[in-house]
Amino acid sequence: MLGARPRVAREVTAGLLRASGVAVGEGELLEADGELACRVSWSGPLGLRLDSEADVQAACGVMHVHGRRYGAPTPLRVDFASVAAGVLAATGTLAALRARRLGAAYREVGVSVAQGALLGLSQYLAAASAGGDGAEGAGAEPSAAGGPPFGSADGVWFELEALEADGWLRFWRELGVERGVVGRGWLPFQTRYGTAACPLPEQLFAAAGAVGYRRLVRIAAECGVELTALAGRPAVVGGMPWQLRAGAPGAVRRGEPSGGEGPLSGVTVVEITRRVQGPMAGRVLALLGAAVVRVEPPGGDPLRGVPPMTAGTAGTAGTGGEGVAVSARFAALNRDKGVLEADLRSPEGRAAVRQLVSGADVLLHSLAPAKVTGLGLDAGTVAALRPGLVYAQASGGGPGLSTDYPVQAHSGLAALLAPDGLPPRPTLLTVCDVLGGLVCAAGTVAALEARERTGRAQRVESSLLSAARLLCGAAGGGDLPGDGVEVCTDLAALVRDPRVAAAFEFGSDGCAFVRGPWEFGA
Repeated sequence: MLGARPRVAREVTAGLLRASGVAVGEGELLEADGELACRVSWSGPLGLRLDSEADVQAACGVMHVHGRRYGAPTPLRVDFASVAAGVLAATGTLAALRARRLGAAYREVGVSVAQGALLGLSQYLAAASAGGDGAEGAGAEPSAAGGPPFGSADGVWFELEALEADGWLRFWRELGVERGVVGRGWLPFQTRYGTAACPLPEQLFAAAGAVGYRRLVRIAAECGVELTALAGRPAVVGGMPWQLRAGAPGAVRRGEPSGGEGPLSGVTVVEITRRVQGPMAGRVLALLGAAVVRVEPPGGDPLRGVPPMTAGTAGTAGTGGEGVAVSARFAALNRDKGVLEADLRSPEGRAAVRQLVSGADVLLHSLAPAKVTGLGLDAGTVAALRPGLVYAQASGGGPGLSTDYPVQAHSGLAALLAPDGLPPRPTLLTVCDVLGGLVCAAGTVAALEARERTGRAQRVESSLLSAARLLCGAAGGGDLPGDGVEVCTDLAALVRDPRVAAAFEFGSDGCAFVRGPWEFGA
């Protein structure tokens, strides 16, 4: 309906705030604890006339990126932009409530569904605009359709995850596929998380379809790859996407505003994460004003070198300064962060990280539980090292669920996303990674607010699976946009559209980075 409020985004915002102990009044604006107004709109400061989730998906590039695997812009059949905006609105509100406890004068927080969508596409927008001449970045707009899931001889649809080329090669060679064919499939498979496209040789699908699922699972285990069967429907939908636990009472060094910008000014975050989920969480905290320091291996995160490349900026972690090239996708998630290079396998590296944590407010990590204790970064050890620390752990959510597409398959989200008449299939837009990062950041801010309110340390856990379940609770019908709404088919053109200029800042070569989606009013 024309002019309708963003119902799903408002419901998500209100639900998360209430679950965090905030009293919420509902009217034209949401009222938090009777002292802070939260305004959730479709367009916010952007010059776009948008009145629905479908309008936002069309205008802001969600349909375009999701539709790469289908060869044309395609509606995403869940309210991804609205859920993202709802989580961001709750995050901004909790951050502002915390800042008010420390004397800040915030009275209103504004977030739009359109800005939530653009933040969710940060990597793709940066990749499309890298280059400096207005052209799309190399490889940023793949045109070939197709991609997993695979189907077995006995009718089981499944996702395959192989993080190393050797496992990929061994699995398909065991199924009798020629080495050259396997090699042609590796590059699109390896890069699908960044391109949202995965055109694979038909011989791979045929080989999988000639073998029963149980045997495929055995072969996968022998080759070091993982298979995940696609659920026919979600078993769990909605729910609180993070778990918050208070630490033992004790002295807590409460944060003080540093005079910088944003409601998290004065907060220091140590981030030990990889891929998308954790870095997205750290990026959100940095956009809110926190000082975020990434811990990376000596030589830097390998993802720094994944093309397309953009010129580094002084505020981009680990680029070495102005003009040093770094992956555009990496910069989109890690801009405005500091960096400490440390080898966690060495005593010296672990000591350097512990020293960093001893002066921090938050430790944010996505380390496997089996590794944490050996590194001396388990919750008990760091609680003694830094009383009052917020300990934020981001995970996949279970065995074999360390990456986006298997989580979509396992959770039943893939079943909701499949076009009519097709078997369950994930979107290659990394919705779980993105929303998992937003949820992790929201939980971290909720923990910081609880620490200020109670004087106790906090531990917060979130996962890709919890984010997927939140999204499963917002299934839509795959509606088309309203009359007059242009469907984006070119991300490089989108970032240059003056109507969305308020959403972006640009690197020295024109690479587009999404600004914080909040408007804080005093």
